Amino acid sequence: MSIATTTQFWTSRMNGELPSALTGYGQDNDSFALTAGIGGDGSVVGNSFVISGSGQNWSITPTTTAYTMVACFKYGVTPADGTVLMKMDNGTHKVEVQSDGTDDKIKLVGNTTVLSSTGLDLKQQGSFEAKPIMLRLTLDAAGNAKLYIREIIEDDLGATQYLSVVGATGSSAAVLWGNTNGTITWNNVYVSTHGAFSPDELSTSPFVSDMLMRMAFSIVELLRNSNRFYLKNFIDNSSITYGYDVSSGMVSRLAPPTIHVVIRELTSPNFETLGGTRIDQRYKIILFITSRGTDYKNSYRTGLELMGDSFDEIYTNTGLQGNTDSLINYTASLDTKLDDDEVVCIHRIEFEYMRRLNMLHR
Repeated sequence: MSIATTTQFWTSRMNGELPSALTGYGQDNDSFALTAGIGGDGSVVGNSFVISGSGQNWSITPTTTAYTMVACFKYGVTPADGTVLMKMDNGTHKVEVQSDGTDDKIKLVGNTTVLSSTGLDLKQQGSFEAKPIMLRLTLDAAGNAKLYIREIIEDDLGATQYLSVVGATGSSAAVLWGNTNGTITWNNVYVSTHGAFSPDELSTSPFVSDMLMRMAFSIVELLRNSNRFYLKNFIDNSSITYGYDVSSGMVSRLAPPTIHVVIRELTSPNFETLGGTRIDQRYKIILFITSRGTDYKNSYRTGLELMGDSFDEIYTNTGLQGNTDSLINYTASLDTKLDDDEVVCIHRIEFEYMRRLNMLHR
């Protein structure tokens, strides 16, 4: 995992306006250039950009070699098989998302071609609850490409849901979207030229990226990568996870020991500059350390060792930036045995951080 830093963000965001005039978000929002088609074949309709007729392709020319694009769209007239919808080329490798000529599948094309499963409902005709498709295409510097559908990385059983290929031979750097056949309503297109980011590494919302990924997910990653004694030897990486659901039924699906990282709350008591361009944000992060032993004493001690390693790892590697990123307090709560049959111990430790955020990339 390579979570986007505070200096890695969406460099182009089209929310239905003219792609060549992206001024809605001010600084650091690069417009796209028309590279195929004529001006009249694309137009703003309501809150979306519709491309029809002979079609259009819109692109930017990056100076980097790893990219991410997220697009939300729906078909009006189905594009012909092979029509390019999204394309990335870093100069050495290229990858394309293509129509396959149907309304329920798309293709990821690189050195090989991978076809998505059916059921995408690209014309949004399934029911009144049907939603436009959301695709995330990434290409890293080595030419590895991934396509995430509806921002899903894996299912509840841990099976991978994204498509992946190695890119074909590239020619010149470009990130492109559009259609030269059929009619497509493009609701939103976001591009970052700062890296190849999965849905767990960069959100379309800067608020979510700051809160969930740069805060909670970064702690999960830190603990998984730790070489401290108990974290390294006595807990699997898959058992250190973000606690979307910490109910007894869900927690019991993972065999102890486990560590669940949870965001309890965040607040911003003070805006540090006029206009709110910089704010101080406070995060409360909770770790639930669950252990089980031959008796409660053994379980208690194992959980405490894991808590100690977690504390030491977090204390020495996070919140060290002084006036921009500080760990300001912690509270540890140790479990005790209450029932004769109890052998599972759940220790809890809560950290509070204060971070100063740049709010200019909203």
